[in-house]
Amino acid sequence: MSPVDALSGRTQRITLNRGGDRQANSALYTIVLARLRRETRGRSYAGRRIAEGKTGREASRCYEAAVSLASFLFCARSV
Repeated sequence: MSPVDALSGRTQRITLNRGGDRQANSALYTIVLARLRRETRGRSYAGRRIAEGKTGREASRCYEAAVSLASFLFCARSV
């Protein structure tokens, strides 16, 4: 999943490219949901983003991007 600019009027944000491996995208989404519900680290991340003025959905997108980057760096390091 790669970052893609999502521009709408004055709103500027980055979303993840939904193309590619659908199973990997589904697994990433499931991981993010589980972490946001159960893990204090995930909930605190979302809380910080919401305090910045983002919606819950945007906070979830940001966390998904962070988890995606962390998993990519972990895989790249192990090769």
